[in-house]
Order: sequence, then C-alpha cells, then structure tokens
Amino acid sequence: MVSFFKKLRDGLTRTREKLTGALTGILRVGRKIDQQLLDELFDTLITADIGIANTEKIIADLNAAWKAGKIDTAEQIIPFLKEELKKSWPESDRQLAKSSEGPTVVLVVGINGSGKTTSVAKLTWYLKNQGHDVILAAADTFRAAAVDQLTIWAQRAGVQLVKHQAGGDPAAVVFDACAAAKARNADYLIIDTAGRLHTQDHLMRELEKIFRVVGKQIPNAPHEVILVLDATTGQNALNQAKIFKEISKVTGIMLAKLDGTAKGGIVIAIHNEIDIPVKFIGLGETMEDIEPFDPDKFVDALLANGNSKTEE
Repeated sequence: MVSFFKKLRDGLTRTREKLTGALTGILRVGRKIDQQLLDELFDTLITADIGIANTEKIIADLNAAWKAGKIDTAEQIIPFLKEELKKSWPESDRQLAKSSEGPTVVLVVGINGSGKTTSVAKLTWYLKNQGHDVILAAADTFRAAAVDQLTIWAQRAGVQLVKHQAGGDPAAVVFDACAAAKARNADYLIIDTAGRLHTQDHLMRELEKIFRVVGKQIPNAPHEVILVLDATTGQNALNQAKIFKEISKVTGIMLAKLDGTAKGGIVIAIHNEIDIPVKFIGLGETMEDIEPFDPDKFVDALLANGNSKTEE
C-alpha cells in the first residue's frame, strides 16, 4: 500500500522541483541573510503561485525574525517557512460536514474541464470506503457526456445513481434524488451540477433553484458545497474560487489534478486569500486517487529538499 505522504510527494514533484530548484540556488549553505536574499526569495515564492498577499506576509515575518536575531543563515529559512505555513491552518474546518438528521447533502460545483465529475466519483468512493451509504445525483443534465460518465463511475463504485434524460430539468433530478436518499436513509447524497461560469446567468439561476429544492426536501441542506478547482490553472483557480464564494456559498474545495501541475502552491494562496478550506486533493485519474487534505504533510512534501540540510 502506497503511503499518503509518498503519493503526495510524488504528486507534487513538478511543483517541488520548480520551487526547490530555485530555492537551492538562493539558499546556499553558509549564505547570510540580507535584503538581496529576501528579494530573491520573494520572487521565487510568487512564481510558485503562493500568492502576493501570502508571500508578502511570509517575507515580512522572515524579515522580522532575521532582524530579531532568531535566524541569520540561508539554511535556516526552509524550516522557518515550513513552520510559518503549517501554523496557519486550523483543523476544524477541514472536516466534511455530517448532518445529525437525515442524509448529508454535498453539492459539487465547478466549471467544465475542472475535473468536477471525476472528483464526484472520487468523493463517492472515499465516503463509501468509510462505511457510508452514498447516493449520487446526475444534475449536470446540460452535458450528456457528464451523465454517461457519472453512470459508469456509479457502477464502478457500486452506488445508486439518480438521473434523468440529458437536457432535462436539473432541479427535478435533485428532487428525486432527495426523495431517494430519504427513503433509503442514506448517509450522503452527492449532487453533480452543471459546469458554471460567473458569466452564465441562466446556469447560476439554475443553481439557485437547486439550492431551494434541496433546502425544502432535507433540513439545512446543502450541508456542504464543494468547489472543484483544477490545480494546473494556478491563479485562474484562485479567481474562480473568489467568484464561486460570492455566488454559491462554497464551504470547501477539492483541488483536482494536483499531480499534473507545477502550480501546487496555489493551495496556500487559496487558504490565505479567500479563507475557504481545501478539504480534499486529487492525485491521479482513478477513483482511489483522493486524499483528505493534510497541511502538515502538504508542506513537508512541497518543501522537501529545499537545500542540502533538508530531509529526504
């Protein structure tokens, strides 16, 4: 069984090589900290998609520690960065919600091409393997391919799928799915919605309709609104998160395609700039390639081998 840390480390290879390759040149063993080093480090963190606001805070804290005499050489910077990043994540907001009454409804949103439907399948597989009874709703009725894809995933996972004909009313699918989840006393109902952009007003209205239908059928639903973001898009993913936070009450993020990007630092930018917790990460193409997000392991994998003193 491949450990989570190895999967994460392997998945972050491109990001880590890009970041630590640059850091190795900057943080040479024995080099003293000075303003030039801090400026070079600032530029490196920006190119890793960690985000301007977060980078400015890291450099300011590092500058303060340097001037206070707490650190003075380059090889002390990687351990400092690790601690700075790790301590910023609270634990409580990374847990998936669980309703105390009736099925827990998880609404999954995101734009087409983000890996949304595949992420729905991964989340379904994860919850089922946690011992939960899961029902899926194929409410992305605008794309026949999405319904077909979810049908295959549901069969592989061995879960019930509620679907209508392509082009049908998504809210009607959701209504039937809520009824099925209540009748079966399911633990989770996961709803795949149409890929939406903020410019597509009719799709946004459809999402609002789904919210109303779910709320009438199941108390306090949806209990989670998970936004799927494509990690390979870097800052564009951050911009999408800002938009979806405003319009769809996003409670958590699943970051897909983390294994195929050199922009994994976007996880840090999302957390610090919009304060939506990353709850899951996708590290491959199969249903099994999903992991709950662990910031300590993420930071360790991201900053491994930053200089010759850093652990393997």
